[in-house]
Amino acid sequence: MWNFCFLSVFLSCFYLIVTHGAVMHSHSQHLNREREQDGAYSPKDRGHLSDSGEHHSEFDHEAILGSVKEAEEFDHLSPEESKKRLAILLTKMDLNGDKKIGRKELQAWILRSFKMLTEEEAQERLEDADENNDFKVTWEEYIQDTYGMEDSNEIASDNEQLMKDDNDMWKIADVNGDGILEGEEWVAFTHPEEHPAMIPFILDQTLREKDLDGDKTITFQEYIGERGREHDKEWLHVEKQKFDNELDKNHDGKLTGEEIVSWLIPSNDEIAQEEVDHLFATSDDDHDEMLSFDEILEHHDIFVGSEATDYGDHLHNIHHFDDEL
Repeated sequence: MWNFCFLSVFLSCFYLIVTHGAVMHSHSQHLNREREQDGAYSPKDRGHLSDSGEHHSEFDHEAILGSVKEAEEFDHLSPEESKKRLAILLTKMDLNGDKKIGRKELQAWILRSFKMLTEEEAQERLEDADENNDFKVTWEEYIQDTYGMEDSNEIASDNEQLMKDDNDMWKIADVNGDGILEGEEWVAFTHPEEHPAMIPFILDQTLREKDLDGDKTITFQEYIGERGREHDKEWLHVEKQKFDNELDKNHDGKLTGEEIVSWLIPSNDEIAQEEVDHLFATSDDDHDEMLSFDEILEHHDIFVGSEATDYGDHLHNIHHFDDEL
């Protein structure tokens, strides 16, 4: 009897979720300038794969739609409406008008989506910092929003270097030198890893933090730093293999110049190519190395979301729950 009552409550909650259109997916919001544990900037596909290798669909949807908000909106569409809107996008993706999407067309679209995602994140950050709603951010507005103070002279000693780095980067992003960031200037400041003018600063900052002997290179010991004390020998072995075989491209035992930049800044081109490979592997049913509109619409849940996808997931969870009672 207790199990029956508990299941009834569970099914009632599920009904409310479906009928009131609660958010089905939790689309990941990438934090501005978010860094990995080793200091590298987080790649666009961070969180795309679980530890078990399972693909998380949110990234696929964002890579096609170029917007976290639109991806969330698609989650609440019917399959029919989802396919209808996806079909419109396909005509924009199809650069040569042959009603098929080739690998290059898909990669170009995904790179466009990455740029749009960056701009969307920057806009959300601007809305937080822009106190007077003039679509611009002053240094005073920024430090108030970020550090909770109105005067940079109030900064605590443990945040002093962070604020100095921010101020140095602010001056680089402020192309017209008016002390205010807006438009592309703000995007460059919030996402410096995606703007060539910022790369020298990122490199200098990393060398200051990691290069203990001041020789403008980073050895393996400098690369792992304090992290080495937190892990076992197996972790050290894996990191050494990564350092030697992936990062140290000329195999001279240290990272310099472009090697450091390649480590710090993930390649959007490579990430887009990997996403193309994934989407082709799951959708190219006739293996002709082209995705027809019909193939994409047949697999629309891979490219964009809809209520049906989540509804099916919830039904599966309910059946699994019921079996355990």
